[in-house]
Amino acid sequence: MSGPMLELKNLCKAFPIRNAFGRKTGALQAVDNVSMAIAPGDVYGLAGESGSGKSTIARMIMGLETPDSGEILIDGRSIHDRSDGVAHGRRVQMVFQNPGSSLNPRRTVGQSITVPLDAHGFPRGARRTRVATLLDMVQLPAAFAERYPHELSGGQKQRVAIARALAVEPKLLVLDEPTSALDVSVQAKVMDLLADLGRQMGLTYLFISHDLSLMRNFAREVSVLYRGAIVESGTSDTVFGNPSHDYTRLLIASVPVISAEEAALRPVIPLIDGELPTPEQLIALRQAADRQA
Repeated sequence: MSGPMLELKNLCKAFPIRNAFGRKTGALQAVDNVSMAIAPGDVYGLAGESGSGKSTIARMIMGLETPDSGEILIDGRSIHDRSDGVAHGRRVQMVFQNPGSSLNPRRTVGQSITVPLDAHGFPRGARRTRVATLLDMVQLPAAFAERYPHELSGGQKQRVAIARALAVEPKLLVLDEPTSALDVSVQAKVMDLLADLGRQMGLTYLFISHDLSLMRNFAREVSVLYRGAIVESGTSDTVFGNPSHDYTRLLIASVPVISAEEAALRPVIPLIDGELPTPEQLIALRQAADRQA
């Protein structure tokens, strides 16, 4: 049996907090001892509200942030061994939250898709055919290669972003809120496309989202992130059908419903007023707890 496609081991990342004079007054623990493993071809959901640490984890997997401690393995190889950064780029790619900002407005669709091909040494003479093939894979006509991002709808832009991510045939795709900037009517089509591509190409997905209704239908396994730490993990059916942590129950209870049947499936819990504490409040709470210990 093969090992995990992606494995995180005791991953930690903190960011300094500075006052108005630029002096460090503390640190925010954005990611706190996170461990998970995703099998090849699996769809793994990482859920949590804004500020929970989801995007920081994604950036560390992509090599855009450096962990303070812990290890990230992709297909059994540590990404911290950056002796061959090109190989890391071939193994993992990312689809970002807002396709409008992730595509260069001065480049045509074809030029944007060609960027990773150029970076990884794809034969110049075969690039036009490869771009047409990739556009077909995301259900766009080959003629879209000559268009600019401002000529596309939101859903079309995200399809181009997916085509660009698939250009170098990665094994793992990190999907960071891939539908949050899209209309609800378009979200389902993009998710169906991702599911089809995953089956056809044997892709492994890390699906990062605060949208639990999408995650429930897309991911096979789910972890719930709260204040940088995983508080609950399991199969999608288990986590959504019988959540064990209060925060998970609160997230599920907050999902909008449109029928009495859906409402009956939500956990019945007293809702908590307020929002996630600020970094300064977190530090004060931890200092108070340390004094009492």
